[in-house]
Amino acid sequence: MHFLYPAFLFASAALAIPVIIHLFNFRRYQKVYFSNVQFLKEIQEQQASRRNLKERLILATRLLAILFLVLAFARPYLPGNNAANSGKQQAVSIFVDNSYSMQTLNKEGTLLDEAKRRAKEIASAYSINDRFQLLTQDFEGKHQRLLSRDEFNDAVDAVKISPQSRSLQQIADRQQSLLAEQHGDVRTAYILSDFQKNMVDAKAIKTDSTIRYNLVQLKASELPNVAVDSVWMLTAVHRPGESEKMVVKLHNYADEKAEKIPLKLIINNEQKALGAYTLDPRSVQDDTLSFSGLQSGWQRGEIQLQDNPVTFDNQFYFTFNVKQQLPVLVIDGGTENSFLKAVFGTDPFFAAKRVTDGNVDYASLSTYPMIVVSDIKTISTGLAQQLRAYVNNGGTLAVFPADGADLTNYKAFLQSVNAAWPAQLVTGDAKVSAINLQNTVFKNMFESNPQNPDLPAIKKYYQLSSAARGESLMELPGKQLFWSGYNCGKGRVYVSAVPLNDDYSNLQRHALFVPVMLRMALLSGHDQPLFYTLGKDESVEVSPVQINDKQVLKLSKGDRAIIPDVRRQEGATQLFVSDQLQETGIYDLKRQDSLVSVIAFNDNRKESDMSYLAASDLKQIFPQAGNILQAGPGSLAGEVAQLNFGLQLWKLCIILALIFLGAEILLIRFYKTGKQQVPQAA
Repeated sequence: MHFLYPAFLFASAALAIPVIIHLFNFRRYQKVYFSNVQFLKEIQEQQASRRNLKERLILATRLLAILFLVLAFARPYLPGNNAANSGKQQAVSIFVDNSYSMQTLNKEGTLLDEAKRRAKEIASAYSINDRFQLLTQDFEGKHQRLLSRDEFNDAVDAVKISPQSRSLQQIADRQQSLLAEQHGDVRTAYILSDFQKNMVDAKAIKTDSTIRYNLVQLKASELPNVAVDSVWMLTAVHRPGESEKMVVKLHNYADEKAEKIPLKLIINNEQKALGAYTLDPRSVQDDTLSFSGLQSGWQRGEIQLQDNPVTFDNQFYFTFNVKQQLPVLVIDGGTENSFLKAVFGTDPFFAAKRVTDGNVDYASLSTYPMIVVSDIKTISTGLAQQLRAYVNNGGTLAVFPADGADLTNYKAFLQSVNAAWPAQLVTGDAKVSAINLQNTVFKNMFESNPQNPDLPAIKKYYQLSSAARGESLMELPGKQLFWSGYNCGKGRVYVSAVPLNDDYSNLQRHALFVPVMLRMALLSGHDQPLFYTLGKDESVEVSPVQINDKQVLKLSKGDRAIIPDVRRQEGATQLFVSDQLQETGIYDLKRQDSLVSVIAFNDNRKESDMSYLAASDLKQIFPQAGNILQAGPGSLAGEVAQLNFGLQLWKLCIILALIFLGAEILLIRFYKTGKQQVPQAA
């Protein structure tokens, strides 16, 4: 047996006090006058014997009561695995999972309430001199310090639900970063969570072997749950008043079938679509919602599900911009191309602007979703560099080589944007042999697949060579490229084998030319994403915003506002929000009082999957975890104390001390040394 506080054993000197009292507590006897002392002597001898036995029993109970009281303060224990650390200063890191899944109910209330109570129980098992760190999903700076037990309990009471969702490896690394600074202390870490399966990946958790990890799994009831995982639009550019189509991705995270889950689509506080969906267990279903009647400007959308009892993922927010006009920039070598002018003049929605290659405003290129380069014999180095950056940042570039183009110059430029280049001029009549109806440009262009269509005729063309993989729009006999598209960075490049010139082909006069060009323009929209995810997307990219030292960009929602870190990049402005946003919804990005953009933030749908790891899984994934504790109806304090110090005996000592004090009281109260009757003489 060992003692946690052996210095208290010096208090055993108090055992001498009842002995001294017993030895020196001589009672005075009252004189009794009696005619015959023979009978009195017998009575006195009998009473003295009983009195001595009683006093010795009382002395023994007092000694034992004091002894066990002293032992209780000395904290005796039978040593366990970690007994060598007993009595040393301890640094304890306790992680309390406060993600959305911890709102789930069990017999104790919400899992978060139980986790907070268990964290206090763990702290109570340690010495008052030990120090504690509280860690939550928020990874706040104030949680990067050690607290006393009282400070720790106050901090635990302030923990609230958070939209953040960290992996088990991130949690272990964060605990390790603080505990690594506590040299000379015994370092222990606890993780209190429901341990959803999405907290881990296939790799085992790596931790510091000098830190003892203990996992406390809180059991939740299995609940059905359906959520909207994502949404996307089928059109890149949105026009006022036109019909729109949105795809909604529904996910049933439960092991039981979800029947007729109601769904509403609301845009600008107006209901645009309504439906009810049935999903098989653990299934994903995509559905298309159609709506119309949108005005120009920012659209604030929300999808609402009626799915109880898990409600934190019943809303999904998104935003997009309906533009009054789509700007297109046409760059030529000095002579305006009448065919391009006519194409974009057919619809007032397209606002085409023409400039010569020597007068391009490079700073404004990012404001155009689409740029058309035509009839330029030699592309300057500066223009080539700016167009390359424009495409990499998400722009759409259409290139029509000039008559008599510098092929070496075109090769250098088009190779840099991962596109085909004109290698040589080929003369002779030919005809386009096929169009690629699978290309997105031709999607929904024809009511049915055309049979024996009339395709463009060619007199001469540039043979396109390419080491990059592209997607053809039109092909010549022998599968030679005539018009094709290529991905480059975030953008796309379309290259034609002919100039827009009657000496080369009739492409510019063909019926397909206008719809193809307009379709390219409509697909060129590169607006900001429909939504961002809290805890995952720490930066937000918006269109270039010009600000000065006196102006700031501010994200606001109602009475909540933050000032993000702003960094300007080529063709875009990045906002770094980090962990400043803690609430989902739609936020306005403002510069002073002017509206710059509208941005939607949603929760991480990882929390929607109510699947949990078993104890055996945790042991395999977290091999450094010393103990995996299952939270039961009792307190964790005793179990934690036993794990840290061994079998604790101080409670037994207190019980024995109380028993002996009670025995003393009973002896004094009920053990009588009463007078005996004097026998009468015969």
